[in-house]
Amino acid sequence: MDNIFAFRRNNRPARNHRLALGTSLSLLLLTVSAPAFAAGTVAGTDIQNIASATFDSPVGPVTIDSNTVVIKVDELLDVTVVTTDPGDVITNPGQTGNVQAFRITNTGNGDEAFSLVANTANGGDDFDPSLQQIIIDSNNNGVYDAGVDVVYVAGSNEPVVAPDQSKTIFVITSTPAGVANGNRANVSLLASAVTGTGTPGTSFAGQGQGGGDAVVGSTGADAQASSFLAVQSASVTLTKSATIADPFGGQRPVPGAIVTYRLVATVSGAGTLNNLAINDPIPAGSTYQAGSLTLQVAASPATTLTDAADADAGNFNGTRIAVSAGNVPAGETRTVTFRVVIQ
Repeated sequence: MDNIFAFRRNNRPARNHRLALGTSLSLLLLTVSAPAFAAGTVAGTDIQNIASATFDSPVGPVTIDSNTVVIKVDELLDVTVVTTDPGDVITNPGQTGNVQAFRITNTGNGDEAFSLVANTANGGDDFDPSLQQIIIDSNNNGVYDAGVDVVYVAGSNEPVVAPDQSKTIFVITSTPAGVANGNRANVSLLASAVTGTGTPGTSFAGQGQGGGDAVVGSTGADAQASSFLAVQSASVTLTKSATIADPFGGQRPVPGAIVTYRLVATVSGAGTLNNLAINDPIPAGSTYQAGSLTLQVAASPATTLTDAADADAGNFNGTRIAVSAGNVPAGETRTVTFRVVIQ
């Protein structure tokens, strides 16, 4: 007589297997192995499995269950680090507060704390900046907010990152005064799992989230990335000249002669010179000629500026002219002219 055994695993379709038996009935105890799960299964999760067997007996169908097999998912320790700076971070000689941004991502399957180390003395670059602080982006907006984001203190407030989540870290440095235009510096950030690092497959018994083991993944449970500072030092020279037109058609500085002053600011080097402002007091013995103030940007035609302190870039306050030339890229000029009359 044939007996029909139906074997099925929880959450999987039943499969029927026909087994030939003799006159005595033997019960089969099934040992079921758990399938491999991806790293995305949360550490500490219990994977439980029970098999069952169904057979026909003289009194009707009978179902028996196997023992329960429980597998606790270990924590996989993995991390990646990348810089989020779109390119070199621009700095100048002696500049403090350089901000370089990094993103650490927990590619493991458990909540993990990461220790942080910034290295400003990497080889192969032109200079070594000084480390000021490592900052944790506490409001998760990806932008450094001084006084809001939290200063990292090793051994005290290692950032805890959930699986498949990221945290932005800022490295704040200062640039030495003696660097030259065009110099670059490599600043790197290393993130390491606090639970442990090492060769992939290294296990830390009982230290995983949920009470299982912690196992080092393919990254070695640590990773680092680099961001570069680049010195783009701009400087400015200011050249002043004067032309004279006297009342008689000549160029003599006599009373009543009109003097046109021309101020040329030339930006050289690299990068941009920010907030350039040009001021010139009206010389004693002369009177400013109202409405004579102009500003020329590079090779564009000159623009006449009003004497009032209003929306345009210039003004005359009774004793001097002032022009705000703004941010000027290296290689460009800003030219200011105005006239006075010799008394």
